[in-house]
Amino acid sequence: RYFRWWYKKTRIEKKSAFIDLLCAVPLQQIYGCPLGGIGGGTITRGWRGEFCRWQLNPGIYHYETVIANQFTVCLRCKGQTVYQQVLSVERPSTLQGWNWGYCGHYAFYHALYPRAWMVYELPGQNVVLTCRQVSPVIPHDYKDSSLPVGVFIWEVENGKDEDVDVSIMFSLQNGTGTKEDRSGGHWNEPFAFEKDGERVAGVLLHHCTRVNPFTLAISAREKAGTGVTHLTAFNPTGSGREVWQDLLQDGRLDSPAGKSSLTEKGEVTAAAVCASCRVPARGHRTLELALAWDMPRVYFGSKEKLHLRRYTRFFGSGGDAAPALSHHALTHYEEWERKIEAWQKPILENSQLPSWYKSALFNELYFVTDGGTIWVELPPDCDAEDLQGPAGAGLSHLLPVLREYGRFAYLEGQEYRMYNTYDVHFYASFALVMLWPKLQISLQYDIAVTVVNEDVQPRQYLMCGQTAQVKLKNVVPHDIGDPGDEPWQRVNAYLMHDTADWKDLNLKFVLQVYRDYYLTRDSLYLRDMWPVCQAVMESELKFDMDNDGLIENGGFADQTYDAWVVNGASAYCGGLWLAAVCVMCKMAEVLGDAEIQQKYMDILSKGKEAFERMLWNGKYYNYDSSGSDTSSSIMSDQCAGQWFLGACGLDQGEFEVFPKSHVVSALKTIFEKNVMSFAGGTMGAVNGMRPDGVPDTSSVQSNEVWIGVVYALAATMIQEGLVEEGFRTAEGCYRTVWERLGMAFQTPEAYREKKVYRSLAYMRPLSIWSMQLALERRASRAPAPVQSPQVPIHP
Repeated sequence: RYFRWWYKKTRIEKKSAFIDLLCAVPLQQIYGCPLGGIGGGTITRGWRGEFCRWQLNPGIYHYETVIANQFTVCLRCKGQTVYQQVLSVERPSTLQGWNWGYCGHYAFYHALYPRAWMVYELPGQNVVLTCRQVSPVIPHDYKDSSLPVGVFIWEVENGKDEDVDVSIMFSLQNGTGTKEDRSGGHWNEPFAFEKDGERVAGVLLHHCTRVNPFTLAISAREKAGTGVTHLTAFNPTGSGREVWQDLLQDGRLDSPAGKSSLTEKGEVTAAAVCASCRVPARGHRTLELALAWDMPRVYFGSKEKLHLRRYTRFFGSGGDAAPALSHHALTHYEEWERKIEAWQKPILENSQLPSWYKSALFNELYFVTDGGTIWVELPPDCDAEDLQGPAGAGLSHLLPVLREYGRFAYLEGQEYRMYNTYDVHFYASFALVMLWPKLQISLQYDIAVTVVNEDVQPRQYLMCGQTAQVKLKNVVPHDIGDPGDEPWQRVNAYLMHDTADWKDLNLKFVLQVYRDYYLTRDSLYLRDMWPVCQAVMESELKFDMDNDGLIENGGFADQTYDAWVVNGASAYCGGLWLAAVCVMCKMAEVLGDAEIQQKYMDILSKGKEAFERMLWNGKYYNYDSSGSDTSSSIMSDQCAGQWFLGACGLDQGEFEVFPKSHVVSALKTIFEKNVMSFAGGTMGAVNGMRPDGVPDTSSVQSNEVWIGVVYALAATMIQEGLVEEGFRTAEGCYRTVWERLGMAFQTPEAYREKKVYRSLAYMRPLSIWSMQLALERRASRAPAPVQSPQVPIHP
C-alpha cells in the first residue's frame, strides 16, 4: 500500500512524500552550526566552513555545497601582497584561478549554538584569524530572535614585527545551489545603508523565482580604518581569475557602480564584498561581515495562502529589507552576544556539570531554528471567526496571543515532513516552554483550535488499509500539516495510522497545558484550555473499556512508538493516562471546579490500583498486560508519566501517583538492563529490553535507541535523585551521535547498536532541556552541592 501511494505521490504527482521510506537523505558527516534566527529560514555551514544545507522555502531542504560561497584572506606588507588564500580545504573543478586547498591541519572548529568559532593559523605568516559566527537566537526575545541573519566577526592577530594590511573577501552565489540558480532573471546590485552614524555596505543578490523570491545580502561594517569594497557580479562557474587578480593587486575590489544585468537562462551569477584594515605589528583588529536573506512573503506547497514571516513586523514585507537587516545585525550583534553569554555562562561555569552535557544542551537547540521552522504573522484582516473555525468560540485569548506572538511551527524531522508532530513535540516542548514560552503557548492555541474542529474528508490509511475521516472532533491531531501542502488549514499529514485511535495524543495535550501553566503562571491560558482538556479527556475515557480507571491499548501500535504493538493496559500509555488524570484534578482545584475534581479523583484512585495490580512485577512496570511473549519487556520510557509530573512539581505528597519506591526501582532496573547491558553501557538506553538482558526484537522500534526518549529518561532519573545514572545514560547518546557517528547538528530520531540509524535531524532530542529543568529544580531544593559523575565513558 505504501509503495503504491509513494509511486503516485512522487512519480505521478511529482510531489515529496511526508515520510520517504524509499529515498532517505544520505548521511554526510559535515554539518556545523546553522545561521539565522527562528522561523526566517536557515543556512547551515559545515565544520570545514562550507555553506552546505539550505532551508529558505519553509520546511523544504536542499543539501548542496555551493563552492563559490567562501571567505578568502589577503595579506599585504609594504604595499605587496604576500599571501592570498581561500579559507577552504576543497580543490574544486570551478574557480580554478583561485588558490584553494588550505591545509586543514592549521584550522580548528568549535560550536556552541547559536555561535561557532573557526580559527585559522595562517601557515608561515605569523597571523591568526578567528571567525566568530553569531546568530540572534536569544531566549525570551521575540523580535531579534526572528531575524534571518548571521554575523561573521573576524579577529585578526598579527604576530609579526611589521604592520600588515589584511582583507577578508566574502563571495556568494545568487541562489542556493539548485537548478533555479540557472533559471535566468536574477541580478545583483551594490548597496550602502547608513543610520545613526553607522554605515554598512555590500551587495544585494536578487533571486527572482516565480514562487517565494528572495534577496541575499553580503555586507561589511565601515568604520575608521576599515574600508569596504565590492564586486557586483562574477561568473562562479568560470575560472574566477578576474576576481582573484582584482584582490591580489591591492587587497581591495573594484567596486563598480550600478546594477548587474539580468542573468540569461543557464547562467549563474555571484558577488563579493571585501573588508580591509591595517593591523599594527603585534596588534589585533576586527573586521565585521554579515549575511542576510529576505524572503518575507511565503507560500507553502499548495500556494493557496500567502504568509508573512514574523520579522516583517519589524522590517516590512516589501522584499527590500536586506539592507536594513544587514545594518541591524552588524550594529546589534554585540548586544546579542552579551545576552547569549548571560544566558549560557551560569551553565558553562558550573563545574559540577560534565562538559559533554554543556555541549549537548546548547548544540541540540539547533533544531529550534533548523527544524524547517516557520514563524509567521497573522494576516492583519484576520478575525476570531477565521481563526477558531466553527467550534472554537471558547478560546477567548486565541486572537490576542496569535496576533502578538504569531504562529510557530517546526517539523518532526528534516526527513519527516509534518509540522508540530504532537506526540514528539511532547518531548521537545521543554526547550520552547523554558526559552520561548510564548511560542509554546501560541502552538498550544493552534492545537486547541484543531481539537475542537473536524475534517470529515475520508481517506485510506496506509498501515491498516481502512478508510476513515482525516480529523475527528475533540481529539488532538497528530500534526498541523505538511509544508508541501497548507499547514494549519489541512492538518494530519500523517497517513500511516488513523491517529484518532492513538492513546497518547490527548493525554500529552493535557499534560502540556498544566506544565505550561506551572512554569509560566499564565492563568488566562489555563482558563482557555480547561474546556479543551475536558473534551479530550472525555474522548479518552472511551478507551477504558472495563471501567477500572485505566485505559487500554488497542492491540496495534497506537501511540508514538508507531511500529511497536501494545495490547491491554500498558506502562507507557497507562502511566501517561494516570499523570493526565492527576493534572486534571490539580487544574480543577486551581480553577475551583469541585465537580470535575471529584470525578477525576475517583478515576485516579481506581486507576492507580489497577495500574499497580496489572503492571507492577516487583521490579518494574511490564510493557503491557496482554500476557504475550514480550509483555514483560522492560521499556525505557515506562516512567514518562512520572517524568511530566515531576516537571510540574506533582510527584509527591497528596499528588503522588506512582509509589516513589516503585519509580526508583523501575529506573534502576532500566539503568542496569537497558543502559548498562546494552552496548557496554556506552549508547544510552535501548527502548525495549528482555528481563534476561537481550534487546526486545519483537518490533523494528523496540531494539532502537531514541535519543529524545533517553534525554527524558535521564531527566526522570535526575528528578528521582539518580543523578549519576542520569548523566551516564544521556552521555552514551551524546557521544554516539556527536562523536562516534559524526551526526553533529543532525541528531537522528533513532539508532541501533550496529550500523542502523533513522530519520536524521529530528525534533525529539530537544527534550534535553527537561534535564536542565530537573537540574535547576534540584539545585533550588538541594542544601549541599551534588557531585556529578567524574568517570567519563570511553566508547
